[in-house]
Amino acid sequence: MGKKLNQLAPVSWMIGVSALILFACSSSRHELFQSGAWDLGFFDQAVYLISQGKPPISSFVGFHVLADHAAWILYPLALLYKIYPTVYWLFAVQAIALPLGTLPTWYLARQAGLKESQAIAVATAYLLYPVIFNINLFDFHPDVIAVPALLAAVLAARGGNIWLFCGSIFIILGCKAVFSLSVAAMGIWLLIFEKRRLCGAIALLSGLAWFAIATKGIIPYFGGSAASVERHIYRYSYLGKSFPEMAQTFLFKPGIVLEKLLSFDNLSYLILLFVPVIWGLSLPAMTPLVAAIPPLAINLIADYQHQKDLVFQYSLPILPFLLLAVIKSLAAGKGLLQNKRAIILWSLVAFLSLGKYGFFWTKYLSYLDTWQATRDAIAQIQTTGSIYTTDIIAPHVTHRQTIKLIDANSPIKDLIEFDYVLLNVRHTGLWSYQPEFSASLVQQLKNRSEFKLSYQRDDVYLFIKN
Repeated sequence: MGKKLNQLAPVSWMIGVSALILFACSSSRHELFQSGAWDLGFFDQAVYLISQGKPPISSFVGFHVLADHAAWILYPLALLYKIYPTVYWLFAVQAIALPLGTLPTWYLARQAGLKESQAIAVATAYLLYPVIFNINLFDFHPDVIAVPALLAAVLAARGGNIWLFCGSIFIILGCKAVFSLSVAAMGIWLLIFEKRRLCGAIALLSGLAWFAIATKGIIPYFGGSAASVERHIYRYSYLGKSFPEMAQTFLFKPGIVLEKLLSFDNLSYLILLFVPVIWGLSLPAMTPLVAAIPPLAINLIADYQHQKDLVFQYSLPILPFLLLAVIKSLAAGKGLLQNKRAIILWSLVAFLSLGKYGFFWTKYLSYLDTWQATRDAIAQIQTTGSIYTTDIIAPHVTHRQTIKLIDANSPIKDLIEFDYVLLNVRHTGLWSYQPEFSASLVQQLKNRSEFKLSYQRDDVYLFIKN
């Protein structure tokens, strides 16, 4: 027991230090007004409303949060808001969940027969994989909780721990409806390649069942047509305007699909995806990637650049199976690198090349000129009344039932429905790139007797309804 604890000590330090760094980075980004209504404001408002015993109906989209991705995992997260309601709980959960995958990765490496130094190297490669750091800077997503759970599920299946396996599957399915396809694919891999028949059957059947329940029951029930799973179909519009049309394109016009699959964007994406771990891959050891087929295919056929980038969450469910392929390759004595130092050096170079840490001294400093004024204006909002504000301010004032975004393309006709209107004319955020619209809105509010200009400094304006 003492020897095992000594072996785990480096892994424990890696997890602890990484969690602190990730939490500091995401919190700093938020403090610099670089987080957005999508997706931090959306999730923060939902979790806050759950903690208050109110229906978590997002005022950003107008429907229940379960109608988004059937992510019931947000409900237990709301217990943290019962202690104290703050968005920093979400940053903490994310900062812990991401490096926590290091632990099952290390166990899987040792279970496969890798030397202790190799196991540490693979665990380090996981932490330095660019998407781990990058997604931590992109607001908050329940997807991050599924990453260690996927690795834990495989560890449990190989160790014969059926309860841990079922618990891990349960958590994965609660993070996002589409993860049910990853779970089902993992079941096929466990059945055919790992010969874990019971766990494979459980994963396959539960994945398919939850996909049907979530897409045909939960999402339409809580959101109606507005929250239909087809609302993201614009990302695949070249295939058709509905799922039946898309199926026909796949069957009768495969050339269209093939052209998209063989595009330069996809080639670039695959290079980004595989280069950080290419040192440990070999063809005979690629079988774990069977479980990564659903998210990989969804990303490849999408006509949406965010799904082909290591900055966003879409590649997260692929990472665990990339690592499993690396572990299998190293266990067979294959792979370009076997030495701990060489593996860590490669991973470090990949991180330095693809990590977005440079945003902290470039992009993230772009709003400093109005930083203090924006903070002062927010401090004057004393109630949970309705608010109309910009994308970059929204995540700082989401603890209320009604908050809507200023958008030059979809202006609100009657501002009287809001108790507060908070604008930053100089920096209008992602939703409206037209400062003249915000400036005209300021003039409009100044001329309305229903509103009082409560604060003005550095092009930041706070109006309060009389």
